[in-house]
Amino acid sequence: MLERVICLVIGYVFGLFQTSYIYGKAHGIDVRDYGSGNAGTTNALRVLGKKAGAIVLFGDCVKTILAVCVTRLIFKESHPDTIYLLCIYSAAGAILGHNFPFYMGFKGGKGIAATAGLILSLHPYFIPMGIIVFFGIFFTTHYVSLGSLLVYVCFVAEMIICGQLGVFGDASQATLIEMYVISFLLAAMAFWKHRENIARLIRGEERKTYLTKKNKLDVEHSGQENG
Repeated sequence: MLERVICLVIGYVFGLFQTSYIYGKAHGIDVRDYGSGNAGTTNALRVLGKKAGAIVLFGDCVKTILAVCVTRLIFKESHPDTIYLLCIYSAAGAILGHNFPFYMGFKGGKGIAATAGLILSLHPYFIPMGIIVFFGIFFTTHYVSLGSLLVYVCFVAEMIICGQLGVFGDASQATLIEMYVISFLLAAMAFWKHRENIARLIRGEERKTYLTKKNKLDVEHSGQENG
C-alpha cells in the first residue's frame, strides 16, 4: 500500500507543472480568464495559438511520462510483478495534479493530454489505438471532447484485453483487477470533467476545433472545452 501512495505523490508532484498556466503567465495572461476558462491544451490553442497548443500538449504529456519513468526507476527491480500497476498509480497522480492543482485553487485542466502521457508510456500496444481513435474522430468531426472520451473508452477496453492476454507479465489476477478499476475510475473522472461537453454534444451545440484561423474567430466565446 505504501508503494501506491508514493507513486500517487510522485505523479501529483509532476502533474502540478501546469503548462498552459505557466505559458500564459509568461505571456502576461492567465489562460483561465479567456476562452473556456480551462487550463488545458484546447483552450491554450484557441487563446494563444497553435504554437502554444503544441507546447502545452507536449508539456502535459511529458509530465506524466516522466512520472511513470521515475516510478519504473524506483520500483522495477523490487516490484516486477506490480510495476505496471504502480506506473498507473503514478500516471493517475499526474492526472489528478493536472486536474486539481492545489496552488491554483484546484482549478486545472481535464487531464486528456496528461492521459496521453499514460498511453504513450505504459506499454507500446496502447499507442496505435490512442493515435488512430483520437485523430480519426478529431479529423472527422473536429470535436476534441468526443475523440478524447472515445480514447478513454478504448483504453479501458484494451487494458482489460491486454491484461487477460498476459501482456503485463507476471501480474496476478488481483493486480490486474486493480489496474482495471483504476483505469475505469480515470475514465469516469474524464467523463465527469466533460459532462458539459457531453450535454452539448447531445444537443448538437459543441464547439468544433480547427487547426486553422477559425479558432481565432471563436476565442471570445466561452464554453467548457477539453484540457
